[in-house]
Amino acid sequence: MKLILAEPFKRLWAGQDAFAAVEALQGQVYRELEGRRTLRTEVEGRGYFVKIHRGIGWGEIVKNLLTAKLPVLGAGQEWQAIQRLTALGVPTMTAVAYGERGSDPANQHSFIVTEELAPTTDLEQLTLDWVRQPPQPRLKRGLIDEVARMTGDMHRGGVNHRDCYICHFLLHTDTPVTADDFRLSVIDLHRAQVRRATPLRWRNKDLAALYFSALDIGLTRRDKLRFLKAYFRRPLREILRDEARLLGWLERKADTLYARKQRYGDAL
Repeated sequence: MKLILAEPFKRLWAGQDAFAAVEALQGQVYRELEGRRTLRTEVEGRGYFVKIHRGIGWGEIVKNLLTAKLPVLGAGQEWQAIQRLTALGVPTMTAVAYGERGSDPANQHSFIVTEELAPTTDLEQLTLDWVRQPPQPRLKRGLIDEVARMTGDMHRGGVNHRDCYICHFLLHTDTPVTADDFRLSVIDLHRAQVRRATPLRWRNKDLAALYFSALDIGLTRRDKLRFLKAYFRRPLREILRDEARLLGWLERKADTLYARKQRYGDAL
Protein backbone atom coordinates (compact mmCIF):
# COMPACT_ATOMS: atom_id res chain seq x y z
CA MET A 1 0.00 0.00 0.00
CA LYS A 2 1.12 3.56 -0.73
CA LEU A 3 -0.23 6.57 1.12
CA ILE A 4 1.06 10.15 0.98
CA LEU A 5 -0.90 12.88 2.74
CA ALA A 6 -0.20 16.60 3.04
CA GLU A 7 -2.23 19.17 4.96
CA PRO A 8 -5.10 19.47 5.56
CA PHE A 9 -5.74 15.76 4.85
CA LYS A 10 -2.82 14.54 6.95
CA ARG A 11 -4.49 16.12 9.98
CA LEU A 12 -8.13 15.46 9.07
CA TRP A 13 -7.61 11.80 8.18
CA ALA A 14 -5.23 10.94 11.03
CA GLY A 15 -6.21 7.58 12.50
CA GLN A 16 -8.75 6.94 9.72
CA ASP A 17 -8.86 4.69 6.69
CA ALA A 18 -7.87 7.24 4.03
CA PHE A 19 -9.50 5.17 1.29
CA ALA A 20 -12.84 5.24 3.11
CA ALA A 21 -12.38 8.94 3.89
CA VAL A 22 -11.80 9.90 0.27
CA GLU A 23 -14.84 7.90 -0.85
CA ALA A 24 -16.93 9.87 1.66
CA LEU A 25 -16.00 13.26 0.17
CA GLN A 26 -18.96 15.11 -1.34
CA GLY A 27 -19.12 17.75 -4.06
CA GLN A 28 -19.80 18.44 -7.71
CA VAL A 29 -19.27 15.24 -9.69
CA TYR A 30 -17.62 15.81 -13.08
CA ARG A 31 -17.28 12.19 -14.16
CA GLU A 32 -18.83 9.00 -12.84
CA LEU A 33 -17.78 5.78 -14.51
CA GLU A 34 -17.78 2.22 -13.23
CA GLY A 35 -14.10 2.38 -12.41
CA ARG A 36 -13.45 6.09 -11.93
CA ARG A 37 -15.01 9.08 -10.19
CA THR A 38 -13.95 12.73 -10.48
CA LEU A 39 -15.37 15.48 -8.30
CA ARG A 40 -14.69 18.92 -6.91
CA THR A 41 -14.97 19.31 -3.17
CA GLU A 42 -14.30 22.00 -0.59
CA VAL A 43 -12.38 21.36 2.61
CA GLU A 44 -11.89 24.11 5.17
CA GLY A 45 -12.92 26.72 2.61
CA ARG A 46 -10.52 25.61 -0.15
CA GLY A 47 -11.34 23.82 -3.39
CA TYR A 48 -9.86 20.44 -4.35
CA PHE A 49 -10.28 18.01 -7.22
CA VAL A 50 -10.56 14.34 -6.33
CA LYS A 51 -10.02 11.41 -8.70
CA ILE A 52 -10.85 7.95 -7.41
CA HIS A 53 -9.94 4.80 -9.35
CA ARG A 54 -11.53 1.50 -8.33
CA GLY A 55 -10.10 -0.84 -10.97
CA ILE A 56 -11.52 -1.49 -14.42
CA GLY A 57 -11.32 -5.30 -14.47
CA TRP A 58 -9.28 -7.58 -16.69
CA GLY A 59 -11.96 -7.61 -19.39
CA GLU A 60 -11.68 -3.85 -19.89
CA ILE A 61 -7.87 -4.01 -19.79
CA VAL A 62 -7.81 -6.70 -22.50
CA LYS A 63 -10.35 -4.78 -24.61
CA ASN A 64 -8.18 -1.66 -24.43
CA LEU A 65 -5.04 -3.55 -25.39
CA LEU A 66 -6.76 -5.29 -28.31
CA THR A 67 -7.78 -1.89 -29.69
CA ALA A 68 -4.22 -0.56 -29.26
CA LYS A 69 -5.20 1.70 -26.34
CA LEU A 70 -3.24 1.93 -23.12
CA PRO A 71 -5.66 1.65 -20.18
CA VAL A 72 -5.52 3.97 -17.20
CA LEU A 73 -5.09 1.60 -14.26
CA GLY A 74 -5.04 4.03 -11.37
CA ALA A 75 -4.07 7.40 -9.92
CA GLY A 76 -0.37 6.53 -9.98
CA GLN A 77 0.14 7.83 -13.52
CA GLU A 78 -1.10 11.30 -12.59
CA TRP A 79 0.87 11.34 -9.33
CA GLN A 80 4.09 10.43 -11.12
CA ALA A 81 3.47 12.97 -13.88
CA ILE A 82 2.84 15.77 -11.39
CA GLN A 83 6.05 14.94 -9.51
CA ARG A 84 8.12 14.84 -12.70
CA LEU A 85 6.68 18.06 -14.14
CA THR A 86 7.22 19.85 -10.83
CA ALA A 87 10.84 18.71 -10.82
CA LEU A 88 11.22 19.93 -14.40
CA GLY A 89 9.80 23.36 -13.58
CA VAL A 90 6.69 22.88 -15.72
CA PRO A 91 3.78 24.55 -13.85
CA THR A 92 1.04 22.06 -13.06
CA MET A 93 -1.28 20.97 -10.25
CA THR A 94 -0.25 20.46 -6.63
CA ALA A 95 -1.12 17.01 -5.28
CA VAL A 96 -1.96 16.96 -1.57
CA ALA A 97 -3.11 13.35 -1.15
CA TYR A 98 -2.35 10.10 -2.95
CA GLY A 99 -3.16 6.52 -2.07
CA GLU A 100 -2.90 3.15 -3.75
CA ARG A 101 -3.67 -0.34 -2.44
CA GLY A 102 -3.98 -3.74 -4.04
CA SER A 103 -1.42 -5.57 -6.18
CA ASP A 104 -3.92 -6.68 -8.84
CA PRO A 105 -3.87 -3.89 -11.49
CA ALA A 106 -7.41 -4.75 -12.59
CA ASN A 107 -8.85 -4.23 -9.11
CA GLN A 108 -6.53 -1.68 -7.58
CA HIS A 109 -8.09 1.06 -5.43
CA SER A 110 -6.33 4.41 -5.72
CA PHE A 111 -6.97 8.13 -5.47
CA ILE A 112 -5.35 11.51 -5.94
CA VAL A 113 -6.41 14.89 -4.54
CA THR A 114 -5.11 18.10 -6.09
CA GLU A 115 -5.52 21.73 -5.15
CA GLU A 116 -8.00 23.59 -7.34
CA LEU A 117 -6.37 26.06 -9.71
CA ALA A 118 -8.66 29.07 -9.47
CA PRO A 119 -9.48 31.51 -10.78
CA THR A 120 -8.40 30.37 -14.24
CA THR A 121 -9.62 30.07 -17.81
CA ASP A 122 -8.44 27.43 -20.24
CA LEU A 123 -6.87 28.42 -23.54
CA GLU A 124 -9.71 26.91 -25.56
CA GLN A 125 -12.15 29.33 -23.94
CA LEU A 126 -9.69 32.22 -24.13
CA THR A 127 -9.19 31.78 -27.89
CA LEU A 128 -12.83 31.18 -28.92
CA ASP A 129 -13.18 34.65 -30.50
CA TRP A 130 -9.62 35.16 -31.66
CA VAL A 131 -10.60 34.89 -35.34
CA ARG A 132 -13.19 37.69 -35.04
CA GLN A 133 -11.43 39.63 -32.31
CA PRO A 134 -7.66 39.07 -32.54
CA PRO A 135 -5.79 39.37 -29.23
CA GLN A 136 -3.03 41.80 -28.46
CA PRO A 137 -0.12 40.57 -30.66
CA ARG A 138 2.42 40.57 -27.83
CA LEU A 139 0.11 38.54 -25.60
CA LYS A 140 -0.52 36.01 -28.35
CA ARG A 141 3.20 35.67 -28.98
CA GLY A 142 3.85 35.26 -25.27
CA LEU A 143 1.22 32.53 -24.92
CA ILE A 144 2.57 30.66 -27.95
CA ASP A 145 6.09 30.82 -26.56
CA GLU A 146 5.00 29.61 -23.13
CA VAL A 147 2.89 26.70 -24.42
CA ALA A 148 5.82 25.68 -26.63
CA ARG A 149 8.28 25.94 -23.73
CA MET A 150 6.08 23.94 -21.37
CA THR A 151 5.37 21.24 -23.95
CA GLY A 152 9.02 21.02 -24.96
CA ASP A 153 10.23 20.79 -21.36
CA MET A 154 7.58 18.14 -20.66
CA HIS A 155 8.68 16.00 -23.60
CA ARG A 156 12.41 16.48 -23.00
CA GLY A 157 11.79 15.48 -19.37
CA GLY A 158 10.24 12.14 -20.29
CA VAL A 159 6.53 12.97 -19.96
CA ASN A 160 3.93 12.67 -22.70
CA HIS A 161 0.43 13.93 -21.95
CA ARG A 162 -1.85 11.81 -24.19
CA ASP A 163 -4.56 14.53 -23.96
CA CYS A 164 -2.43 17.44 -25.09
CA TYR A 165 -5.08 19.96 -26.14
CA ILE A 166 -5.14 23.69 -25.52
CA CYS A 167 -8.09 23.22 -23.14
CA HIS A 168 -5.67 21.54 -20.73
CA PHE A 169 -3.53 24.66 -20.42
CA LEU A 170 -4.99 27.00 -17.80
CA LEU A 171 -4.36 30.74 -17.71
CA HIS A 172 -4.36 32.11 -14.15
CA THR A 173 -6.59 35.15 -13.76
CA ASP A 174 -6.08 35.98 -10.08
CA THR A 175 -3.96 38.95 -11.19
CA PRO A 176 -4.28 41.10 -14.33
CA VAL A 177 -3.09 39.22 -17.43
CA THR A 178 -0.61 41.15 -19.56
CA ALA A 179 1.92 40.22 -22.22
CA ASP A 180 4.68 40.69 -19.66
CA ASP A 181 2.97 39.01 -16.72
CA PHE A 182 0.88 35.85 -17.00
CA ARG A 183 0.97 32.27 -15.73
CA LEU A 184 -0.05 29.00 -17.37
CA SER A 185 -0.45 25.55 -15.82
CA VAL A 186 -0.94 22.20 -17.54
CA ILE A 187 -3.63 19.90 -16.10
CA ASP A 188 -5.50 16.60 -16.62
CA LEU A 189 -2.55 14.23 -16.44
CA HIS A 190 -4.40 11.00 -15.59
CA ARG A 191 -3.37 9.42 -18.92
CA ALA A 192 0.19 10.80 -18.93
CA GLN A 193 3.18 8.52 -19.24
CA VAL A 194 6.49 9.06 -17.46
CA ARG A 195 9.77 7.60 -18.74
CA ARG A 196 13.44 8.49 -18.83
CA ALA A 197 12.90 9.77 -22.38
CA THR A 198 9.72 10.35 -24.37
CA PRO A 199 9.47 8.08 -27.45
CA LEU A 200 9.12 10.04 -30.69
CA ARG A 201 5.82 8.29 -31.44
CA TRP A 202 4.23 9.61 -28.26
CA ARG A 203 5.84 13.03 -28.57
CA ASN A 204 4.42 13.34 -32.07
CA LYS A 205 0.94 12.29 -30.93
CA ASP A 206 0.97 15.10 -28.35
CA LEU A 207 2.12 17.64 -30.94
CA ALA A 208 -0.57 16.55 -33.41
CA ALA A 209 -3.28 16.82 -30.73
CA LEU A 210 -2.06 20.26 -29.69
CA TYR A 211 -1.97 21.48 -33.31
CA PHE A 212 -5.41 20.04 -34.03
CA SER A 213 -6.90 21.78 -30.99
CA ALA A 214 -5.58 25.14 -32.24
CA LEU A 215 -6.70 24.88 -35.88
CA ASP A 216 -9.70 27.19 -35.43
CA ILE A 217 -8.12 30.02 -33.44
CA GLY A 218 -6.62 31.95 -36.34
CA LEU A 219 -2.94 31.07 -36.09
CA THR A 220 -0.79 32.43 -38.92
CA ARG A 221 2.20 30.73 -40.51
CA ARG A 222 4.41 33.05 -38.48
CA ASP A 223 2.66 31.92 -35.29
CA LYS A 224 3.30 28.26 -36.16
CA LEU A 225 6.96 28.94 -36.89
CA ARG A 226 7.24 30.78 -33.61
CA PHE A 227 5.91 27.71 -31.77
CA LEU A 228 8.38 25.42 -33.54
CA LYS A 229 11.34 27.65 -32.72
CA ALA A 230 10.38 27.83 -29.02
CA TYR A 231 9.56 24.11 -28.83
CA PHE A 232 12.72 22.77 -30.50
CA ARG A 233 15.01 25.57 -29.26
CA ARG A 234 16.89 25.58 -32.54
CA PRO A 235 17.21 27.96 -35.49
CA LEU A 236 14.18 27.82 -37.79
CA ARG A 237 16.28 26.93 -40.80
CA GLU A 238 17.51 23.77 -39.05
CA ILE A 239 14.01 22.85 -37.87
CA LEU A 240 12.45 23.19 -41.32
CA ARG A 241 15.27 21.11 -42.80
CA ASP A 242 15.61 18.41 -40.14
CA GLU A 243 11.96 18.07 -39.14
CA ALA A 244 10.35 18.30 -42.59
CA ARG A 245 8.96 14.76 -42.37
CA LEU A 246 7.46 15.40 -38.92
CA LEU A 247 5.92 18.72 -40.00
CA GLY A 248 4.27 17.10 -43.01
CA TRP A 249 2.91 14.30 -40.82
CA LEU A 250 1.56 16.81 -38.27
CA GLU A 251 -0.38 18.64 -40.99
CA ARG A 252 -1.92 15.40 -42.27
CA LYS A 253 -2.70 14.06 -38.78
CA ALA A 254 -4.29 17.31 -37.62
CA ASP A 255 -6.38 17.46 -40.80
CA THR A 256 -7.55 13.87 -40.19
CA LEU A 257 -8.53 14.67 -36.59
CA TYR A 258 -10.31 17.82 -37.72
CA ALA A 259 -12.29 15.97 -40.40
CA ARG A 260 -13.30 13.38 -37.82
CA LYS A 261 -14.40 16.16 -35.47
CA GLN A 262 -16.55 17.66 -38.22
CA ARG A 263 -18.25 14.29 -38.71
CA TYR A 264 -18.68 13.23 -35.11
CA GLY A 265 -18.44 16.44 -33.09
CA ASP A 266 -17.56 15.98 -29.44
CA ALA A 267 -17.58 12.19 -29.81
CA LEU A 268 -14.02 12.36 -31.15
